[in-house]
Amino acid sequence: MELTLRREEFSTLPGWADDALAPAFAAFRRSAGHALRTGPYRTGSLGLDHADFALAYEAALAESGLLSDSQAREFFEAWFRPVELCPDSGQGFVTGYYEPVIEVSARPESGYQSPFLRKPENLVRVPDPDHPPDTIPAGYAFMLDERGVTTPCPDRQAIETGALDGQGLEIAWARSRADVFFAHVQGCARLRFAGGEVKRITYAAKSGHPFTGIGRLLVERGELSAETVSMAEIRAWLAVDADRADRLMRENRSYIFFREADVEDERLGPVAAAKVPLEPGRSLAVDRRIHSFGTPILVSAPGLEDFDAARPFARLMIAQDTGTAIVGPVRGDLFAGTGPVAGDKAGSIKAAARFMILAPVGSLIARRAGHEQ
Repeated sequence: MELTLRREEFSTLPGWADDALAPAFAAFRRSAGHALRTGPYRTGSLGLDHADFALAYEAALAESGLLSDSQAREFFEAWFRPVELCPDSGQGFVTGYYEPVIEVSARPESGYQSPFLRKPENLVRVPDPDHPPDTIPAGYAFMLDERGVTTPCPDRQAIETGALDGQGLEIAWARSRADVFFAHVQGCARLRFAGGEVKRITYAAKSGHPFTGIGRLLVERGELSAETVSMAEIRAWLAVDADRADRLMRENRSYIFFREADVEDERLGPVAAAKVPLEPGRSLAVDRRIHSFGTPILVSAPGLEDFDAARPFARLMIAQDTGTAIVGPVRGDLFAGTGPVAGDKAGSIKAAARFMILAPVGSLIARRAGHEQ
């Protein structure tokens, strides 16, 4: 896909003057802390690298605490220049995701039979998915390695019917296989146990099989309308017949394994691909092959209502996550937060969008767009 960089000005950015930017600054500051204290993020193909962000990162960490919205606006305007990403064909598109809260049991018992699984010890990354070992199909990211003998990991149906039983991989058991399935789609969840304990699970690995969106299958088969399909509609369809639901979910052969984590801040989401907690309404999943984590991106989606106000969606997001279905320079997934209200928001998001990155002052992208000659 060819991409044109178009110079923008803060004064004309959609929603910029009305956006509450303090949470966006807080999210950016977390990425700054990780990049400077732990290690730089990988540079995406757009070319924004750690050196481009270094001064802005240092300035963010130099602030003594959280900024007001107006102070955050001054910070971004001082250190960045807006540049719209304009693809030669098509348009940008956003969906939403969230962190479900699921009632679980610490052991399998009546009503709790669907487990969340840890990563098997012998599940390893395929070194080069484009040129895998002879025993592994092309494109697989993970495989089983048993003393030098590699095999594909079992798919969803095989795992759900016992392929990995007896290894002690179970973290907890949910009431509904659909709850487990949607936690796989989101890549995270908070688990609430009967005694009140809350545990977080986040993505650890996947089976390697391709992801298939069951919403798309239902639309293609005439079961649901493309105009109205949502997570709520898909869940309602699954709830009608358990056997029919299992057959459909197993057509998505991809299977997600989790790791356990503490809930250190109730307000924040899980630690995601950028290695920092997600900021509700401000963290954005992007194609990490193209975008560098930590990049501020203003997403304007006139056909989508803002999360917090009755106005078109136009808010500054920070690139802090990625996902299998997030492909291309103007494709994103908006993190809506935790729990059922966030789930209702996330499940209804599918909108055309413009992407305007904030390129650091002096970066090649800012210069190419004509901000600095």
